Amino acid sequence: MTNRRFWNQGQQRKNSRRLFLIVTAALFVCSPAARGVNVPDWLQQAVRQAVPPQDKDTKAVVVYTEQQTIVKDNGAIETRYREAIKILRPEGKNYGTVVVEFTKSTPITYFKAWSIPADGKPYEVKDKDSAEVGVDGGDLYDDVRKKVLEIPAAEPGNIVGYEFVQKGRPDVFQDDWSFQELIPVLHGQYSLQIPAGWKLDYHWTNCKEVAPQTPESNEYFWQVNDVPAVTVEDDMPPWRAVAGRLDVKYYSPQNTSQAEQSGSWHDLGLWYSQLIASRSDATPEIQQQVAGLTAHATTPLDKIGALTSYLQRQIRYVAIEIGIGGYQPHAASEVFKNQFGDCKDKVTLLRAMLKAAGIESFYAVAQIDRGIVQPDFSSMLSFNHVILAIQLPGGMPESSLYAIVNDPKYGKLLFFDPTDQYTPLGYLPDSEQDNYVLLVTPDGGELVHLPLLAPATNRLLRTAQFKLDSLGNISGQVKEVRWGEPAVLSRAQYLITAPKDRSKVVDQFLGTFLDNFQLQSATVGNLTEYNQNLTLDYSFVAPNYAKIAGDMLILRPRVLGEKGWDILSGKERKYPVEYNDATLQTDEFDFALPAGYTAEGLPAPVKVDSEFVTYQSDVKMDGGVLKYKRSYEVKQVLVPTSKLSELKTALGQIAADERQGIILKRASD
Repeated sequence: MTNRRFWNQGQQRKNSRRLFLIVTAALFVCSPAARGVNVPDWLQQAVRQAVPPQDKDTKAVVVYTEQQTIVKDNGAIETRYREAIKILRPEGKNYGTVVVEFTKSTPITYFKAWSIPADGKPYEVKDKDSAEVGVDGGDLYDDVRKKVLEIPAAEPGNIVGYEFVQKGRPDVFQDDWSFQELIPVLHGQYSLQIPAGWKLDYHWTNCKEVAPQTPESNEYFWQVNDVPAVTVEDDMPPWRAVAGRLDVKYYSPQNTSQAEQSGSWHDLGLWYSQLIASRSDATPEIQQQVAGLTAHATTPLDKIGALTSYLQRQIRYVAIEIGIGGYQPHAASEVFKNQFGDCKDKVTLLRAMLKAAGIESFYAVAQIDRGIVQPDFSSMLSFNHVILAIQLPGGMPESSLYAIVNDPKYGKLLFFDPTDQYTPLGYLPDSEQDNYVLLVTPDGGELVHLPLLAPATNRLLRTAQFKLDSLGNISGQVKEVRWGEPAVLSRAQYLITAPKDRSKVVDQFLGTFLDNFQLQSATVGNLTEYNQNLTLDYSFVAPNYAKIAGDMLILRPRVLGEKGWDILSGKERKYPVEYNDATLQTDEFDFALPAGYTAEGLPAPVKVDSEFVTYQSDVKMDGGVLKYKRSYEVKQVLVPTSKLSELKTALGQIAADERQGIILKRASD
């Protein structure tokens, strides 16, 4: 899918403290054991910290982590990061690589690292020992670079530590401390010093609230202890939706801009509206383009469709984000001239074009992952994307427009993402559904909850005509019709695949369910007709699909598709299960049986009904044809841990039904 970055400046310092394994020989730079190495006091104390016994899967432990931020009167900041990690297993050696991101406006002014062996002399490496590399941003152009420092002797039993200082002048006076990691954290602390008279607010997420200590009236200090590791689980919510963090914001009451960006959602909207002021003005060239695109449009919906399609597929996604460019879009005239831009740029141009066509719209600052935005704590760091809210004219038909929110002041607002080139007008990308956006209007900001589209809007209908012979071989003609998110995902998959290789997509799909088969044909319909249902027709043969047992054949009617996944097998989960979207999927398979065979003892219909998923299947005989039909519906996308047992039971019942075979018996001569 398209890379959708909104801004990077606010997240940069958080990301810079992460440890990565860099697989490139040029970066293995280290110093020999040094004489008279000066190990700082904080690291010496960390070395003396007793590490409790850990389970066999824990490869390392953060013994100590610290983040200190000092804010000056002019808004400049200086942040010091420290971390000490004890390596427990050979797999933990990657924690000996420190990667720090920086820009021209956020330089690294101090950088050192140490290794404290269990036996022997300590090692020290400095900034001069680091390697500097660029960042591969794909379609993103910014001035972010990385310093990479390899710490020697990152071996089991040893402790590695690093410290660096970064300066800067943030575009928003907000910060977050993400203290929970993939390994346990024994002790962590965060401190913030702000100028006298400044105000502060904070919020804890995914952890128990801890009140700050205040040694001075303008100094704040928080600490956490014995933080468990985040366990990575399949189909869990996004990292920031489950990991513990502290969000802070601070401002000078005398500075209106700072007060707005650190205030309520309403205030944040006022602040952002200043950044986007006049950016959506339509030039004569833009107006001329709008006239051409809408020349044959007979209704407002036709106009909206023509303009949104143009922005989705004619304006390339390229982000140029330097400084405030992480937040502020380029002018519509510039985006139109260059024919490229990032999410907020594309929104800006679309807003200008809609306005030229007589249709009002508003910026909607968004987050592409659910569970990140905390409604009770306003913060620009909660967002990483921008979409558009289109104000629908009165009387417009809404039968195909599902992403609508009724606003008490602005009426019906249709939310649309011009960055996602495959999601048609009326829909929203799955991760933006059941999520929050900051609606930016001339009156200020308003936090809006976007709808979860109904299951029937995300539909897969698969029908098949199978022919079974007395040797157990089947041949089949299959037709799939997809709309909503299933169509979006399939279109993306086929369009990024070369036409000559598209049959391989079907081949791989069949290989998931069949051990032995030959694909005979495959065609895709409406591939570039984004507002139409996507169709897929294919045929195949599968030798020995039904198993022979004497004068009987054992047929599993669920030939394709699998709904009863084993996501909840194994040890108990820590986190919820998150589906991508609500969906309704149906299979209807007809099997022409070989002459003389009939079904013996057809199973009773199956019905599974839970709060989150429903499932029904039924098998009938109609003459010499066995008819199998089933439906599967996901009604909610987030299953909390308290309801996982209910989901596990439902999925187990579905899986059992999918494995069920039907006995076909040959009549006696």
